[in-house]
Amino acid sequence: MIEITLLGTGSPLPDPHRAGPATLVRAGGKTFLVDAGRGVVMRAAAAGSGADQLTAVLLTHLHSDHLTDLGDLVTTRWITTFTPSPLLVVGPPGTRVVADGVLQSLSADIGYRTAHHVDLDGPPPLHVREVGPGVVWDDGDVIIRAGATDHRPVEPTLAFRIEYAGASVVIAGDTVPCEPLDLLCAGADALVITALRRDLLEPIPLPRLQDILDYHSSVEDAATTAARAGVSALVLTHYVPALVPGTEDEWRAIAAQHFSGRVELGDDLHRIEIG
Repeated sequence: MIEITLLGTGSPLPDPHRAGPATLVRAGGKTFLVDAGRGVVMRAAAAGSGADQLTAVLLTHLHSDHLTDLGDLVTTRWITTFTPSPLLVVGPPGTRVVADGVLQSLSADIGYRTAHHVDLDGPPPLHVREVGPGVVWDDGDVIIRAGATDHRPVEPTLAFRIEYAGASVVIAGDTVPCEPLDLLCAGADALVITALRRDLLEPIPLPRLQDILDYHSSVEDAATTAARAGVSALVLTHYVPALVPGTEDEWRAIAAQHFSGRVELGDDLHRIEIG
């Protein structure tokens, strides 16, 4: 079984009820965090996990809303573990520069803590792996494959397919429909993907809002991707505009016009079991 928890279902627009983009995946005794939006450490705690329990952080891309709280993950893991435990961060090219910048921003704090705590004898240990399409994790139990997505002008961007015990889940992040995503999703049990309500955004005459329509999937796009790939369940997240309680059936009805499978969406901490 693979367990998916939507830690953060929000967007760059601050929402008191939704943390930034982040999805927790538990499989085979491992815990993977895909993206690290604002509030991720607090939401992980609410889900019964923590920075010290993560097997790896997987970054789909380097937009700020998907990694705002990477620094919180780094420091929280550092100060709550008592044996060397490097945090593995896997992401597209450019991830190392981001990680180095996070450590640089924490340089004062690192100095204070290493001066005060004798058992902290160096900066937070990070292991960064920059990856492209292909297998990025294989421990003989859990396999993770990365695939290219299309979020241009942001590039490169990735989706991750996590496989365990015959079950498979794809976490797509931000993207428009594209052939590499279809191939990565083929036959998967679930696809977790950003979704916009084009019908609600198109009438708003703000150029910046209109801009986001050309590099994210609408609900219709997400549903057609799931249908083409033969996915069993479609999990919508990173809602724009924010999902208003009581309107869930509207989102499901739009998806159902293009996809006949199970459609999941909900608030932060919504949990789905696959397999």
